[in-house]
Amino acid sequence: MSSSTITRRSALLGVVASLSTPALLRAQDAFPQDEPPIETQIPVRRNISSFAQQRWEDHFEKLGVGCLLADITSRAVHYWGDDGSYRLYPSSVPMSEELTKRGYTEVVRKRENPSWTPTASMRERDPSLPVRIDGGAQGNPLGTRAMYLTWPAYLVHGTHDTRKIGRQSSSGCIGLYNEHVEELYALVKVGTQVRLM
Repeated sequence: MSSSTITRRSALLGVVASLSTPALLRAQDAFPQDEPPIETQIPVRRNISSFAQQRWEDHFEKLGVGCLLADITSRAVHYWGDDGSYRLYPSSVPMSEELTKRGYTEVVRKRENPSWTPTASMRERDPSLPVRIDGGAQGNPLGTRAMYLTWPAYLVHGTHDTRKIGRQSSSGCIGLYNEHVEELYALVKVGTQVRLM
């Protein structure tokens, strides 16, 4: 009796294996075959472990009316309120190092439903861009809120395109989910210190 059970089990496993072999071979083709070995690549901190809580004292001399740290490497925004409260949000970051500005700045103004005017360099890269999109209009890449920095054309803003968060997808700005930027917007005051690193 036990030999017939083994035979049926073996037969069943053989059928399953023969049916799944083409699917396994197709799955192998879905992955690039010419990538360099992972041990030769520069490590990039882009996973949940890089969302470690930071201390404002490691980046700013004083808390003031608040501090905002945009960590471009881990794609996260850290915020400390003037009362010491802390928030952490996932973000989008600039598409390339050429578009990335690093250093200290501050929030100089805030807007609900901001209008968007692409810069000359954006329109040079993509001539199909409109001259302007009104605030609240469909397709406005600034989302529902924007906080403007002392650097012209650099903002912390929302986005309607949620695929951008956690990616290199902006032309220099730091993007947040709309629900996160709305929460942050209510907390951030004009004069909040900002560091992009």
